[in-house]
Amino acid sequence: MRIFGNRFLIVAAVSIGIVFYFSLTVASRMHRDFERFIAARLQSDLIANELGYRTALMGVEKYNIVLVGDIMLSRGVGWIMVSNADYRYPFLNTAEFLSAADITFGNLEGPISSRGVNLGSIYSFRADPSAVQGLEFAGFDVVSIANNHIFDWGADALNDTVSILKSGGIESVGAGVNYSDANKPVVVNMGGTTVGFLAYTTLYPQSLKAAGEGAGVSDIDKIENSVEDLAKSTDIVVVSMHWGEEYEIKSNEFQKELAHRVIDSGADIVVGHHPHVIEEIEKYNGGWIIYSLGNFVFDQTFSDETRTGMVANAIIKGNKVIDVETKQVHISETFQPEFINL
Repeated sequence: MRIFGNRFLIVAAVSIGIVFYFSLTVASRMHRDFERFIAARLQSDLIANELGYRTALMGVEKYNIVLVGDIMLSRGVGWIMVSNADYRYPFLNTAEFLSAADITFGNLEGPISSRGVNLGSIYSFRADPSAVQGLEFAGFDVVSIANNHIFDWGADALNDTVSILKSGGIESVGAGVNYSDANKPVVVNMGGTTVGFLAYTTLYPQSLKAAGEGAGVSDIDKIENSVEDLAKSTDIVVVSMHWGEEYEIKSNEFQKELAHRVIDSGADIVVGHHPHVIEEIEKYNGGWIIYSLGNFVFDQTFSDETRTGMVANAIIKGNKVIDVETKQVHISETFQPEFINL
């Protein structure tokens, strides 16, 4: 019995050892399988999240803002519109593209009015009130009137310009009937994305800034504060600048320094005009600086440079400017811009 008992104990101990060994082996395998399962699940979740993010991003709708340069509807351009009995004439070749944009913006070089007194020179501009038909036909939503020609025919003509544009469904920015209106931004809602516009010129003396209840242009001394305030209440800020030197194809140091300050203050796009020729585009601190778009509708047919304009197409996605594409136009002998096949 004692021998049998000892053998029983030995067999039992061996059996327990074998069972324990196999239990450990199975447990180890189960642990490894569990780890693999968890890792696969995490990887699957990461992939799913990434795909979900990409799908969501792909689902964000794109919008666009088309920006053009100087539009002058007086002098030779005014004569050609009357000759053709069509105030849409300057825009016949570009209206389809312009009107398809979510927002279309340009610089209106001079007042639209039949009133006022010529305060300028032989280069004073004043377009017939019917010229608004062309801007309306081309689909313009906002135009800058902060430029060195808006006061060519005085306050009456400037005030008429604001009201005539509004009658055509077009907002003006950068000048107004009083200080408040001249410095008030224009805000456009674009599919839930809000776009704010401000406009300034560096080419007028202090005396032609709007003051109190007097008409004039916007206060460029307050530009940084105005941009900062607008950036807090809108998704995209576009600042129009009428500046620079005529016929120069490169921006100067003053333009660069001012543009950088404006971007640093919260602007997404600075768009320039006045040189009548194209200048460079710069990407700076997350913003875009278009130093000069050149002419869009103008009667300066004396050089290839003044007859070539740039159109900028800002692409908006997720409340951000993700790209700025450009096209060029060539202005014909009858002052019609037409897109160049580049």
